[in-house]
Amino acid sequence: MLTVTLNAALDVTYQISTLSPGDTHRVHHVHTRPGGKGVNVADVLTQLGHPVTATGFAGPELTTRLPGFVPITGQSRRTVTIVEQTGTGATLFTEPGPVISPGEWQALLDRFDQLAAHARVVVLSGSLPPGLPADTYAQLITRSPAPVILDTDGDPLRHGLTARPALIKPNLDELTRLLGREPDLPADCHTLGVPVAATLGAGGALLATPDGTWRARPPGPVPGNPTGAGDAFTAALARGLACHQPWPTVLADAVALSAAAVRSPAAGSFDPAAYQEFTTAVTVEES
Repeated sequence: MLTVTLNAALDVTYQISTLSPGDTHRVHHVHTRPGGKGVNVADVLTQLGHPVTATGFAGPELTTRLPGFVPITGQSRRTVTIVEQTGTGATLFTEPGPVISPGEWQALLDRFDQLAAHARVVVLSGSLPPGLPADTYAQLITRSPAPVILDTDGDPLRHGLTARPALIKPNLDELTRLLGREPDLPADCHTLGVPVAATLGAGGALLATPDGTWRARPPGPVPGNPTGAGDAFTAALARGLACHQPWPTVLADAVALSAAAVRSPAAGSFDPAAYQEFTTAVTVEES
């Protein structure tokens, strides 16, 4: 499998007691790692024991930690996640990212063509850095000989749909922005012309395909850090697609894995014990 992260980041996660805007906070734990949605997907797949190649753009501070990435002269962005130990949620700050030059983009295309030729599934996920057009993901989907899972937002998602990816993974907010209104589920998903795996927060997830539509829910609320849950969900989709699993099985596994990721302190990982617990507790219903 191949993951592509065009806007990689240095992820910093702070764990504090309670967030109070305007106050000084004592940080109890700090987690620092290379991040970005595709990096997180690759890390989860690696933890699951699946071979995966990750590529994208990496600034000087990330090149040694992301050796398969195209080096760029600009500084990669930083993301800061503040997680409250009360389990009430997470606050995320994201920078826009570096400007990508035409030469750097061509180097990425060359690497993508080489790697995608040997991939069973390609995952394109995350925001686009400045300097790349909104149809960037559409270009990559068109070039890929392997099925593509697309996880992005706004115009990159809208343009990407025109290239017919094998599957898209919006959350509810992203689906609302794509449609320009609150979605009518599952009817609106079927109008998009490609299979849709939509994450619905505490409501679980919906999978709409030409073969059928299913909903899956975790057994109950899961406290922790939700910032990497969507990427764990995408990792499960990629594994299921690569292994040709039935759609309901893929959806149940994705919901279980994303819930287990909430139990992990930082994005790009999951709690194995929680994953085993949720695997037998997730319910799937045909919709």
